[in-house]
Amino acid sequence: MNQKRHTSPSRRHGKHKPHSASFVSAPKVAFDGAKLVLQTGRERSILRRHPWVFSGAVERVEGDAQSGDTVQVCDAEGGFLAWAAYNSESQIVARVWSWQAEEKIDADFFRRKIARALTLRKDLKLELHSNGTRMIHGESDGLPGLIVDQYADVLVLQLGSAGVELWRETFADCLQELCQPACIYERSDSDGRALEGLEKRSEVLRGQLPENLSVTENGIHIAVDVATGQKTGFYLDQRDNRALIGELSTGRDVLNCFCYTGGFSLYALRGGANTVLSIDSSADALQLAQRNVELNALDASRAEWQQADVFEALRKLRDQNRKFDLIVLDPPKFAPTAAFAEKAARAYKDINLLAFKLLRPGGILATFSCSGGVSDDLFQKIVAGAALDAAVDAQIVHKVNAAADHPVLLSFPEGAYLKGLVLRVTG
Repeated sequence: MNQKRHTSPSRRHGKHKPHSASFVSAPKVAFDGAKLVLQTGRERSILRRHPWVFSGAVERVEGDAQSGDTVQVCDAEGGFLAWAAYNSESQIVARVWSWQAEEKIDADFFRRKIARALTLRKDLKLELHSNGTRMIHGESDGLPGLIVDQYADVLVLQLGSAGVELWRETFADCLQELCQPACIYERSDSDGRALEGLEKRSEVLRGQLPENLSVTENGIHIAVDVATGQKTGFYLDQRDNRALIGELSTGRDVLNCFCYTGGFSLYALRGGANTVLSIDSSADALQLAQRNVELNALDASRAEWQQADVFEALRKLRDQNRKFDLIVLDPPKFAPTAAFAEKAARAYKDINLLAFKLLRPGGILATFSCSGGVSDDLFQKIVAGAALDAAVDAQIVHKVNAAADHPVLLSFPEGAYLKGLVLRVTG
């Protein structure tokens, strides 16, 4: 059986020749491209279908592999383990495309992967509630480093690894064919690209970006800035949690911290909150948030907006003896990796401690972490420590995570980045 080693025509490293290889009986697979041979015993995570290979697990590289190239990952005896995208500049030296020896990593392979991800999203029937959807969610959809978000008829593409960077044009072509959007916009400008040795990039890939773009979510209209907004323009992962906050807001004084463009605030206002104070450090985000209030014809007299550092603002509210019935803490990522967990823990404890002190008896705290380096258990321990220092008792009413279009692969627990606790102060 013959197989070609396919690479994208858009690769940045110049022209190259395709390679061919003949497979022999398993577990060894003949391949004239580069091979990553792992150290003895370091194949266990790959056998458990974890899609990352760390540089410390590699014994040697056989052959010439450039950034983004497809390589064969082998155990110490040369047995086939996986096909993966190589990157010598990253601690994650390889990200797995497939565990199937007979697989061809080519444009058709990626088209099938994308089509399957789109079908899985249709099965969720999210279009009944929203026209904003996470269409492709990286490793969980078998495409490590690739994020695709849909906002109405605009797709936003985010490339976060050397492998997907290499196939950039192929992804754009497949998405254009399968989804026929008005525009595909690339937002490959995350800080994580530097860890992959990639430069930041933000531009239109296909079509033309509309001047005004909005999504409708559970009947609420939300303006989205895909060119300069955070992440890909909005936080689709909090869709279900915003709806929950709306249900809990009736008759309450609400404080929304790190409010961005006001998603939780909009739901709280529609849900019948008495007042909603929203705080964010970005003047542009607050301006868009106020526009969202107008878009939904909500009572602006119940909304107060404050541009400030949230940590400082919470201390001032404490000193002013302000009290609230419901507080939302949805901060940015404090710990991108476990190495930052200790520093992040201090920040999470600080804001949760202050929030507990600002709640009236019986009040509700909805607190979130989107830090992949902070586990569910650690986050709960941090919040419990904050409640103890605030001298309050609290019950967990809900444990929440990202919406269903952000699935988590069982073999890739790192994908469970968003975690949240909805707590009731009881004393």
